[in-house]
This record gives sequence, C-alpha cells and structure tokens, in this order.
Amino acid sequence: MPAPGITVRDYGRLPDGRQVRDYRLDNGRGLVLTALDWGGIVTGLWLPDAAGRSDNVVLSLAGLDAYLSGAGSYLGVIAGRYANRIAGASFELDGVRHPLPANDGAHCLHGGPGGFHSRLWQATPQPPTDDAVSLLLDLTSPDGDQGFPGELRLQVRYTLGADMSWRIDYEATCDRATVINPTSHAYFNLAGAESGPALGQRLTLHASRYTEVDATGIPIAHRAVEGTPFDFRRERTVGMDVGYDHNWLLDAPPGGGLQPAARLRDPASGRCMEVLTTEPAIQFYAGTWMDGSLASPGGRLYTRGAGVCLETQHSPDSPNRPAAPDWPSTVLRPGEVFRSATLHRFGTVIAG
Repeated sequence: MPAPGITVRDYGRLPDGRQVRDYRLDNGRGLVLTALDWGGIVTGLWLPDAAGRSDNVVLSLAGLDAYLSGAGSYLGVIAGRYANRIAGASFELDGVRHPLPANDGAHCLHGGPGGFHSRLWQATPQPPTDDAVSLLLDLTSPDGDQGFPGELRLQVRYTLGADMSWRIDYEATCDRATVINPTSHAYFNLAGAESGPALGQRLTLHASRYTEVDATGIPIAHRAVEGTPFDFRRERTVGMDVGYDHNWLLDAPPGGGLQPAARLRDPASGRCMEVLTTEPAIQFYAGTWMDGSLASPGGRLYTRGAGVCLETQHSPDSPNRPAAPDWPSTVLRPGEVFRSATLHRFGTVIAG
C-alpha cells in the first residue's frame, strides 16, 4: 500500500506575477485531494466507487485563468470572512456600523468581491503520518479588509485520514472585535464531476428546521420542515423542487463536538459521503444558478444541478440578529480563538 504523502507543482501565475501552486494530498488508500494556495480552492477529490473505479467527485475548472474569470461561482473555495449573506451590506458591532461591499444585489455575499476566495494563501505541507496527511493554509486579513473591522489571522487545515475522510479545521484570532463565518464551497457530484447533473443523488439533512428567506436570500424566519419540500430528515432525491439555496438549523445541540449534519449518496456508483460538523447550520445549494458558463477540464458545461454544496456554517445575516439560541453569535474578540471543524467521511454502499 502506498505511503501517505504530498506533492506540489506550479499551477500558473496571477496577473501580478505571483506564483500559484497546486498541492496533491494522497492518503495512500485511494483518497486523493488537490488544492490551490489561491483561494484554498479544492480542484479535485478522487475516490473509488463500489466497483473500485476512481473519479473526481468535485466540480473543477480547466486552469487558473478559468478560476480567475469564474470567481463569482466560488467553485471549491474557502469563503470568508463571512460566508453567505449579510443584509444591506452592513452590520453594527459595539455601536459602530460597518459598511461592506454589496456584491449580491444590495447585500454582501461570501465576504465581498475581494473575499478570502480571491487571496493567495500561505500553504505549508505538514509531515505525513501513517494515519493522515495534511496541508495548512494561512491568511492574514488586515483591519478594514472588505469593510470588516480588525486584523484577522485565519488558519485552515485540510487533512485526509486513513479512514477515507477529509477534515477541514478552521482557527482564527483577531486584534479587534469582528465577525467570522468561514466555510468550504466545494461542489460535490458523487457520480463523478464529468458525469452530468447530480439531481438524482440522494440527500439526508439532520435538521428539523430550515430558514425561510425573501426573494434576495435574506432570512425571514426559521420554520419547521414538516410537510414542506425542505424536509430531508429521511433520504430523498436532491431534485430541483424549489431551486434549493437555503440554510438548515442542525438538530445537534451546540458545543457537542462533531455531529452528523448531512449524508449524500449516489445510487449508481455506490459512493456516499457523511458530513459531520461543529457548526450550528448548513447551507444546501443545489447548483441552482449554474448556467453553462463554466466548463469542466473535459469540456462538459456545468448547467443547473451539476453539483451540490453542503456548506457548514452559522446562519446567514447573523451579524444583524441579536444573539440567541437560534442565532448564535459570530463575533470574535481579541484574546478569543475561533475554532470550527467539518469532516467528510467517504464510503460505498450497495445501490438501492
């Protein structure tokens, strides 16, 4: 059995001449992840199906130029400082209002147009062990970056485990009170990224409530999923009933460590993925707005439903809501350490 390891290659240069590199993590057991130091973008995740055939199961693009021109799709990136939407592109903290760039109508989405998805991170491969191989990504965001207060240092660690898992750990500190809500924006298609839409795959969400939103994606209220198209407590086909791009409140109690959030299964290939997280919510996006303007490395156009995102996070617009059990605070203060973790556990099951 091959030993776990990391290899690195040059991937291209940014318009200002800076070098972008691609890191290949191999757990030695059939799970391989590739990621860029640009945006922390996950460009590939290969795993075997029930017959032992390996495919890339995340959507990717043909090269750096494609990622730069398609940045608005957030394909595979680390989204931040604040993933999801902040209403009115502003929030108040300690009596001071902080205006943000409006890049989603009147709202701020995924930290603004110059968010963490469009930064060159410092990448450091970690020494492999028999059980894991990991890559550490480090970014310092200055005070006032995209309008957010305080200098923030964020470290993100991608780890492949011997148990066929991909774990993401986030850790952040600041020198002035700010808000933080990072997430991974990987698009999954367990049939294989080149196979066509993922709408026939089967999804379970461990959530009894979802967040009703207005026409611009801003929360109105948390509602029970019972009797609605948002009830994924029992496995059901992803489909496109309502053009899913919504937040669900997870049933797991807060502070309990990694807890089940979601399960995605492809009946045809037998691949399945369990998602566990320390976060209180998850955004399920079914690739609703994909319009064929982006293409795979093999030339397949990504149209509606080409891949699905399962973004573990705090609820959208939390900075504009009083802290409460349903709206846990996203505020980080000096002397505190923000920590979050999400685990993707892969396997195969008999089709059915």
